[in-house]
Amino acid sequence: MTSLFGLERPVNFGWYILGSLIVFLASVIGQIPFTVAITIKTMASGKGLPKTMKEMLQVMDLNLSLFLLLLTFAIAFFGFYIVIRFMHKQTLRSIATSRMQLDWKRVFTAFSIWAIVTVFITIVSYKATDTTMVWNFQPERFLILALIAVAFIPIQTSLEEFLFRGYLMQGFAQLYPHRWFPLFWTSLIFGLLHITNPEVEALGYVVLFYYVGTGLFLGIITLMDEGMELALGFHAANNLMAALLITSDSSIFQTYAIFKDTEKPQLSLELFLPLLVLYPLLLFIFSKLYRWTNWKQRLAGPILIPDPIKTPKS
Repeated sequence: MTSLFGLERPVNFGWYILGSLIVFLASVIGQIPFTVAITIKTMASGKGLPKTMKEMLQVMDLNLSLFLLLLTFAIAFFGFYIVIRFMHKQTLRSIATSRMQLDWKRVFTAFSIWAIVTVFITIVSYKATDTTMVWNFQPERFLILALIAVAFIPIQTSLEEFLFRGYLMQGFAQLYPHRWFPLFWTSLIFGLLHITNPEVEALGYVVLFYYVGTGLFLGIITLMDEGMELALGFHAANNLMAALLITSDSSIFQTYAIFKDTEKPQLSLELFLPLLVLYPLLLFIFSKLYRWTNWKQRLAGPILIPDPIKTPKS
C-alpha cells in the first residue's frame, strides 16, 4: 500500500467536517461587504434586491463586483489557514504535496500550457466567420480588471485546490483508505458547489457534468503526480483567462474582458470539448512530461494510513 501525498497522520473525519464548516463560516463573513454593497446600491436606485447570482453581479460596476466577490475567497483562505495551522497542526505544504517543498516549476508549466491553449481557442473563435464574439476592450477598465484578477484569482483557485484536492482528499481517505473514494467524492462535491453559477441557471443542471468532470480531472492529475502543483497551475490559468479574455451575460465572471460573447446560451457539444478532448490530451502530455506509471494503483489503490487517533496531534 502507498500513502496519500502529504498525509502525515490520521485524523477523525469529524475534524474535517468541523474544519470545512469553519471555512464556510469564513466565506460567509467574507460575503458581507459584497452583500452590503449590493443592498446599498439597490436601495439607492429604488429597485428590488437581486434574486439570482447573475443579477447580483450586474448591480454595481463590474470591477467592483469582481473585487468584492473575490474578497470572499481571500477571507475564506484565511479561515482555511487557521484550520490547517491551529486545528490540524499541519502546514500548507503537507496539504499540497508529497515533495519536500512546493514545485513551482510544475505550477508554472501547467499554468502556461492551459493559458496558451485558452488564448489560442479564443482567437480562433473570434476569427470564425459566424462568431458571436465582439471586441469589448476598454483600456482603463481592463487595466483595473487585470490588477484585481492577477492579485485575487490565484487566491480563489488556490483555496479551492487546497480544500478539495488536498484537505478533503486527505479527509475522505480516513473514511475509506482507497484512492478512488476521495477522488470520487471531492470531484462530486466540487461540481455540485457550482450549482448557483449563472451558467447553470442559463443552461440547466446538465452543465454540472462539466464541473464534476473538471474536478475529476484535477483530482486525477493530483493523485498521479503525488501533489496538487499541476492542479494549482491549471485552475489559476483557467479562471484568470476566463476573467481577462472573454465574458458573457451568463458567466460567473462578469468583467470588462477583451471579448464578449453575445450569443444566447445554449447547450452544445462545444461546451464539453474540454472533457472529451482537451483534458485527455493534457493527461497524456503530463504523463509523458512526468513519466507517470502505475495508473491503477495511484488512482484506485489502497492508502497506507498510520495507527488511528481520535484527535489531531498537538
